[in-house]
Amino acid sequence: MTDDKTGFRLGGQDLADRLTAALPSMTRVVLGELVERLSAYRLMPGEELAGDISRVIEQTLRSFVRVLRTRALPTPAEVAFLRESAARRAEEGIPIDVVLTAYHVGIQVTWDAMTADARPGDIADVMAVNALLLRYLELITPAVAGGYLAQQQSISGDEHSARQSLLAALLGGEPAREAADQAGLRLPARYSVVALGFGAHPDETSADVDAAVAARRKLRRLRAELERQVREPMLASLTTDGGLVLLPERDPAWLADVVRALSRAAAVEVTAGVAVAEPDEVVTAAPCARRILAVARTFGRPPGVYRLDDVVLEYQLSCPSEARDRLAELLDPVADKADLLETLRAYLRLGDRRTTAARLHVHPNTVDYRLRRVQALTGLDPTATADITLLGAAVVARSAG
Repeated sequence: MTDDKTGFRLGGQDLADRLTAALPSMTRVVLGELVERLSAYRLMPGEELAGDISRVIEQTLRSFVRVLRTRALPTPAEVAFLRESAARRAEEGIPIDVVLTAYHVGIQVTWDAMTADARPGDIADVMAVNALLLRYLELITPAVAGGYLAQQQSISGDEHSARQSLLAALLGGEPAREAADQAGLRLPARYSVVALGFGAHPDETSADVDAAVAARRKLRRLRAELERQVREPMLASLTTDGGLVLLPERDPAWLADVVRALSRAAAVEVTAGVAVAEPDEVVTAAPCARRILAVARTFGRPPGVYRLDDVVLEYQLSCPSEARDRLAELLDPVADKADLLETLRAYLRLGDRRTTAARLHVHPNTVDYRLRRVQALTGLDPTATADITLLGAAVVARSAG
């Protein structure tokens, strides 16, 4: 039975005294259970198990002995020790669920050892110790988790900062070898420089949803899916509208699959402009990838992955020049007639009056009428082979201007 002077007694012995005498053997038993039950501990070097891990187990047991003697929860110093231990596990890359499980395994092993010789008359002390154990876990679990997560955030912050420095060096045309070493990354032979454009999620335009919250939620899903697909360190700068990602060059089909996966994960349209370059050429490849993306989106290309060869005419015509300006002027007579320009663009892209009518939700006769109006005003016939190429170039030039 419990006695204020002797503390908890089980099996006729003072529990704190009994646990103190058994500390060396209990430390070994707890360590053995951790290694047997948790694969992450089995993979630790032997010197770490015999050193830091054993020291933490013994110190935790000593702390619990004090809890049994005083019936008071761990002191701030003892809690700080557990937080520091958890931070070291974060540095080692041990998952947080494993770290938390380790403490529960230790408590279970200790409880089994303490109650092995309990007698029927010890029920009151057994219940009291059990309640104390629960309070103990209630205190140390968030402390351990907090120490782990604080260190993990610090590590992630350092890694993010180093990667952003490397990205800035590559985009700025600066030597990137030192920045890569600091980020713990190896520069690949060539990068796929990917400019991404994200469409709006329906929630972003819903009157019942905060647009900013919906956009941030969309971005979180996109980031998570990108990390899941790539499965290796990457350099990225993303906003809710899009951004830039540098990936070691891979099979183009793989990148197309990634873009489709991003679209599915966030339920938005995703378009990518891609340029491939060696590390010291990223500075020029990035603007190229962004222009490819802009061209594809400006000229109504469907979501997907585009390279220069896919939009070479539009890309060239989007570059400022006297010729581009002159082409754009060909459509000045219909510049203020949005319905005519819309119909012309759709017809040139689709190549068929009925398909164009269906896309625009108008009657085919309306398409015919509008095309005749374009011819009357510009002098160029959208249905004539000789004028189609010129009108197409004019549409591109005007859209880019």
